[in-house]
Amino acid sequence: MDTREFYAALLIVVFGALTIGGLMAANLMAGNETGFLYAFAASAVAWGCAPAVLFDRPRIYLGLLVVCILLIAASIISFL
Repeated sequence: MDTREFYAALLIVVFGALTIGGLMAANLMAGNETGFLYAFAASAVAWGCAPAVLFDRPRIYLGLLVVCILLIAASIISFL
C-alpha cells in the first residue's frame, strides 16, 4: 500500500466515518433533522476527499476540506 493510499483510507475511516458519524448520531438522538443533514453532507464531502488525495489533486482536496469543515460547523451550530 502506497503512502497516498494509506492517507486516503485514513481520511475515509477516521474523518468520514467515526467523527462525522458520531455527529450524525448525536443529531438523530436530539431529533435535530437539519443538523443530521448537514453532518450527512459533510460525510459525503469527506468521502470525496479521499480520491483527491489518491489522485494528487491538492486544490480539489483543499476545496472539499473547507466545504466539509463549514458543513460540520453548520451541523454543530444547528445542534446548539
